[in-house]
Amino acid sequence: MAEDEPQPKPVRWIGSSREDVRAFPEPVRLRVGGALWEAQLGRKAPWAKPLRGFGGAGVLEVVDDHDGDTYRAVYTVRFAGAVYVLQAFQKKSKSGIATPRHEIALIEQRLKRAREDHEQWLASITTTSR
Repeated sequence: MAEDEPQPKPVRWIGSSREDVRAFPEPVRLRVGGALWEAQLGRKAPWAKPLRGFGGAGVLEVVDDHDGDTYRAVYTVRFAGAVYVLQAFQKKSKSGIATPRHEIALIEQRLKRAREDHEQWLASITTTSR
């Protein structure tokens, strides 16, 4: 890696998000992984969009279609030094493109868990670097 390139931020997985992404078809996993890599480098992939209802571009989603199914992965870059994957799921509803309410509720819950994890993670880094 060149000296002027940013150091990638770590990815931290909340709940079952890692296993859920692993269950996606390979082309979808690659697209989600590409968006996460861009986020790790402090950039936004062109195919990642802010998730409505979360106040700006701090919570993003990747939506990808594969074999007639729609897959979504939601992550946040709100917390300095890390990328948090909050949720990944296959959209089952055929009624519109809106994210189902139960998924929004789970994302909100996991965003709170990510904040708590981030505070603990920063505290552990500060403690070990002394």
